[in-house]
Amino acid sequence: MTAGTALYDIPGPLARRRHRLYGIIATAVILAILAGVVYLLFDTQQFTAAKWSPFEYKGIQEMLLRGLGNTLKAFAFAAVFSLVLGGILACGRLSVHRPVRWAATLVVEFFRAMPVLVMIFFVFVALKVQPLPALVTGLTLYNGSVLAEVFRSGVNSVERGQREAALALGMIKTQVMTYVLVPQAVRAMMPTIISQLVVALKDTSLGFLITYEEFLHAGKLIASNLDYDLPFIPVVMIISPIYIGMCMLLSWFATWMARRQRRSPKTEAVEVAPAEPGTLMPGAGPHP
Repeated sequence: MTAGTALYDIPGPLARRRHRLYGIIATAVILAILAGVVYLLFDTQQFTAAKWSPFEYKGIQEMLLRGLGNTLKAFAFAAVFSLVLGGILACGRLSVHRPVRWAATLVVEFFRAMPVLVMIFFVFVALKVQPLPALVTGLTLYNGSVLAEVFRSGVNSVERGQREAALALGMIKTQVMTYVLVPQAVRAMMPTIISQLVVALKDTSLGFLITYEEFLHAGKLIASNLDYDLPFIPVVMIISPIYIGMCMLLSWFATWMARRQRRSPKTEAVEVAPAEPGTLMPGAGPHP
């Protein structure tokens, strides 16, 4: 039997039966909701051939693939630039120089509080930037500011003794950050980093508001320009699983990275050989 912990006790027979009952009820409710949704889809004739036949055309397939490619391109630029900006701002927030720290804090707090859509529209309308750079700029400013706080919190979560020991060995601050603090903080930061990248991936859909031809924009064009009783639901049923699949792929990548780090020889515990009879110091003879 599994031992209890300081947070909870192992449930007894009555509690296990009660939890099993709760699970059965929750599963039945979820299945009932799904059955109701499927019934409504059939009742409103969302699965008729007339609404799904347009997706067999090569032009529509190419439009969806082009939109998906544009979404991935915007996400790739935004992810790389956000990580770089987040690292720069985090270094500023961790700086020992007060003016640098204040300036970085002001930038982080300003862009974290600013809605992403407002930043995208400002860059697109006020600065007259093309749709792709405007979208990437807005996503980079927001997500980079959030990641800066993630990086700062991750570095500060490392035990203070690690920093002090590295400084005592004669390392400069850059070496302490590069070789001691950041490698240990990455493992704690990785889930939050991936979660924020998932947010950036989903926010690329805001590009359709500035006429950027991303995945959602392509679906909107298909749904609004076909004479098949406006197949909005079929378009959503095609686009949504792809977005969900990309987000799940990022989550899987984070899990794989965490598992790989746990198996890394640099982080695994070193196996110590069992003690054997023998000399304790060079030159010392065996005990009588």
